[in-house]
Amino acid sequence: MSLVYITQGQHAVGREPEMIITTILGSCISICLWDPEARVGGMNHLLLPDARSGGNSLSEGAVDMDLLINRMMPLGALRPRLRAKIFGGSSMLGGRTDIGQRNAEFGRDYLRSEGIPCDAESLGGDKARRLRFWPANGQAQMKLVKEEAPAPKPVPAPVGNDVDLF
Repeated sequence: MSLVYITQGQHAVGREPEMIITTILGSCISICLWDPEARVGGMNHLLLPDARSGGNSLSEGAVDMDLLINRMMPLGALRPRLRAKIFGGSSMLGGRTDIGQRNAEFGRDYLRSEGIPCDAESLGGDKARRLRFWPANGQAQMKLVKEEAPAPKPVPAPVGNDVDLF
């Protein structure tokens, strides 16, 4: 088994039957693409910039998607045969920001505008997701991370050794 972990801004592609691409998503999204005839797939991990910070979410997201597709093509994928699955877009900060929702909307809009059928999705909510994708057969496994992050604990003061340093 070949496990490839990706983080924000990364993507991975492959066709080997033993390859698994994995990530953990909060407000980010991952779009898994697969060409069933070529048996080639890829997955990305997108966090789109906040438009208020001067970034252009739509164009940067589209560039990231094109990079993923362009990496799949030399392995035999053809754009008209691509199928998609999309995950993530959680509201991880208790509703204080809608970045997860905007990421999810971008993913749906991109697939619709490019004519790429979406076979499955798990978007929104308030839980992180663990995602595994097998690019050779297009299977995806998603699990919600149900446990809460542990509360911060105070750090005990260091114990001195009766030596003062200046």
